[in-house]
Amino acid sequence: MFYLLPLITVAIWAGNAIVNKMAFSVIDPGAISFYRWFFALVMLTPFVAKSVWRDRAVIKPYLAKLAFLGLLGMVLNQSLGYFAAATTTATNIALIISLVPLISMFLSVPILGQRLSPFALVGAVLSLSGLVLMLSHGHVESLVSQGIKQGDFLMLIAAVVYALYCVLLKRWKMPFSTWKSVYVQCLFAVIMLTPLLLSSDRMAITASAVPLIAYAALLASVIAPWLWMLSIERLGADRTAMFMNLLPIMAAGIASVMLNEQLESYHYIGGIMVLTGVALAQKRIKAKKAKVAMTPA
Repeated sequence: MFYLLPLITVAIWAGNAIVNKMAFSVIDPGAISFYRWFFALVMLTPFVAKSVWRDRAVIKPYLAKLAFLGLLGMVLNQSLGYFAAATTTATNIALIISLVPLISMFLSVPILGQRLSPFALVGAVLSLSGLVLMLSHGHVESLVSQGIKQGDFLMLIAAVVYALYCVLLKRWKMPFSTWKSVYVQCLFAVIMLTPLLLSSDRMAITASAVPLIAYAALLASVIAPWLWMLSIERLGADRTAMFMNLLPIMAAGIASVMLNEQLESYHYIGGIMVLTGVALAQKRIKAKKAKVAMTPA
């Protein structure tokens, strides 16, 4: 029964890749980025605000770090995903995001002083080869001559940004709960995203935008992280983390049905290479590391 917790969580995050794609034709990326975290903040306030205020003296020394984490995880990562949706597919969004654990490992070398195992290096080569195959649509020479699409490039930046976010969460241990940390990060994110909202041409919350904002704010930003934390508590970090490998598979399936995205042979081959490489790289982390996981997209 407990295995349903990470399964539902990953399904929600896979659905969020579809929301990213659908939102672009309805509302400006800057506007939905703002509304996502504004309404998440509103929903968290009754449950977290009082304890955050009570512990303000403990939290105050960490405000600069929380602001930077909010910039990485909630402002840059999420906004880049919405802007990327204009020129890439939901399938590509999910596959590129699946590289976050691998990128995190490499960033952990200079930031956390960790060593890379041979598995990590082989996994990196395999995953990057699969990514190149997928982004080039099976024609690697065209990727060399024409480059990658803007949306795919933005998603690669988003993946690096979120990987850095995850690594810094491990480095900056803070003496208060995860939900308090998330709440303060939300506060900073809303402030930072306000200029993006005000500069948006389509900032109105229309009837077609309501379900997309609701999904991103409630399901992807509040419910999914809560279920993920429960999963780690009940199943352990290692078992829970393995479910993230299902994210691109679920997203690709949903995208083919809801968005009519056609899956070609290079999607299957490249996707398998990416996921196999990530799984292989994670082989070195057995019961050794507790991963801090937030919303991937």
